[in-house]
Amino acid sequence: MSGHSKWSTIKFKKGKADAQRGKIFTKIGREIAVAVKHGGPDPASNSRLRDAIAKAKSNNMPNDNISRSIKKAAGELGAINYEEMVYEGYGAGGVAVIVEALTDNRNRTAGDVRHAFDRNGGSLGATGCVAWMFDRKGVLVIERTAKTDEDELTMAAIDAGAEDFSADEEAFEIITAPDDFSAVHGALEAGGYVFASAQIDMVPQNTVAPDAETQEKVLKMLDMLEDLDDVQNVYHNAELSGEEE
Repeated sequence: MSGHSKWSTIKFKKGKADAQRGKIFTKIGREIAVAVKHGGPDPASNSRLRDAIAKAKSNNMPNDNISRSIKKAAGELGAINYEEMVYEGYGAGGVAVIVEALTDNRNRTAGDVRHAFDRNGGSLGATGCVAWMFDRKGVLVIERTAKTDEDELTMAAIDAGAEDFSADEEAFEIITAPDDFSAVHGALEAGGYVFASAQIDMVPQNTVAPDAETQEKVLKMLDMLEDLDDVQNVYHNAELSGEEE
C-alpha cells in the first residue's frame, strides 16, 4: 500500500464532527449546492454530485437532508455564487498544507486562512508551492469488524477498479483514481459495506514527523482552519500523535 493510513485521523475528526454535526452538514450542503450548479441535480449524470453524496453519507448525513440540499440548490441556482478557492502553504516545521474553500467573499476567506497560518508559525505560499507533493485520489475507509472478510473485501475492491488496498488492525483503506471513485464506492456499497469515510482527497506522497512542540502548533492551525465556515477541506503531510496520517 502506498501512502499511509487515514484511520486514526478519521476517528479524530469523527469525534470533532459529533460535536459540530450541524456545521459539518452545512459544509457538505454547500458542496452539494456547487455540484448541482455545475452539473445538475441528477447524480446519475453528475459525478461531482455523486462524490458529494458519498461524502455526506459517510458523515452520517440523513438522506432527507441530502435530498433537501439537492432540491434547494436546484431551485436557487441563480443565487448560488460560491467561488472555489485553494490556498497552499507551510505550517510549523515545514508541514505542507492545502486548504480548499467555497466562499462568497474571497477577501474575508483569504484573511481568515492567512491568520490561521500566521498565528501558528506557518505561512501562506504561492499557488502550486506544495500541490506537487500530493496526488488527488479517491479514499474509502471501512472499519474492521468481526464480520468483515479481508480477502472478500480485497477482491471486491480490485474487481470494482480500486488502485490500491491496505489493512491494519482497525480498518481497511481503498485507494482509487478520482474518475473511478464513484464506481468503486457504488460497487462496495451495493455489496453491503459501510464506510467510515468516503471522499476525494489530496494524498501526500511523503510525510513528515514534527517534534512534540511543533505538532501542537500544527494541530492548532489545522483546528483553526477546519473551524472556518468557508473552509471545506484541509490536507497536510504531517504524522501527528493523536491524529496520525
